[in-house]
Amino acid sequence: MAKAASKQKVFTLLVEVGRQADDGLPDGATGAALMCYASGVDEAEAVRETVAILKQADLSPLDVSGYGTLEERLAEGHDISDDEKDLMQRALDENSVIVAQMTPFFGDEDEG
Repeated sequence: MAKAASKQKVFTLLVEVGRQADDGLPDGATGAALMCYASGVDEAEAVRETVAILKQADLSPLDVSGYGTLEERLAEGHDISDDEKDLMQRALDENSVIVAQMTPFFGDEDEG
């Protein structure tokens, strides 16, 4: 039986997390946004894997927004740096989730 080519793709995900004991977020932060690159056969698998890993890291994922694969983002006209492409390739090579950026939220962020 011939080995099938990898069906893995890398998806760009923005994950919002809330506070939880021992989450490692800065004092005074109310949560954070994490830019992640996650491998998966589809976006749903990439989201599941990302949420599971963040929970293992004592984070509390609240919401996940998907921005698609590298090819989809380029087709939409996104400007993607070489560093970002390198991180995406690393996520694919390691079949992993890479947290590329964390932006903590501070203060009262009521939506009303």
